[in-house]
Amino acid sequence: MVIVLHKWLMLLCSFLPAHQIPVPEVHPLYISVTEINYNATDKNMEIACKVFADDFEKTLASLHKTKVDLTAPADKAAAGNMVAGYVKGHLLLRLDGKPVTLEFLGYEKESDVIWSYYQVPQTATAPRKIDIVNTLLFESFDKQINLMHVSVAGNRKSTRLDYPEKEASFSF
Repeated sequence: MVIVLHKWLMLLCSFLPAHQIPVPEVHPLYISVTEINYNATDKNMEIACKVFADDFEKTLASLHKTKVDLTAPADKAAAGNMVAGYVKGHLLLRLDGKPVTLEFLGYEKESDVIWSYYQVPQTATAPRKIDIVNTLLFESFDKQINLMHVSVAGNRKSTRLDYPEKEASFSF
């Protein structure tokens, strides 16, 4: 019950001012949040993905046919490889029409979510167009919602992809 309410509030807080948040209904909500930021100082794209731990573990366990514990894994490196492999296969970026490869930096658990971190190093200039294919958790939840926030040169744009919608473009 607490996780369901937390997921609902997370979705609402992403789009509504606090005074407009309605009282939530009790039903499952499946959501991820991806933050993409162009760091002009370091000349790289920084990507952070937030996924509810229980949903992510269920998806990984189903794909790998084994129990998955991202909170206290028996083998942290193997768990990291599992997280990285999954996200890199379900979050695809094109910067100014060119596909890029995400470099995995690590993951951590925060409360009931898993944050995983990536970068696209040596992005010489700020991209003018970012195309994204995001299918995180689509194989597990037909009510999946993937929120994306993209920032370039102080300009932040956001969108929401509801299953089965998987593609978004941002122009700067």
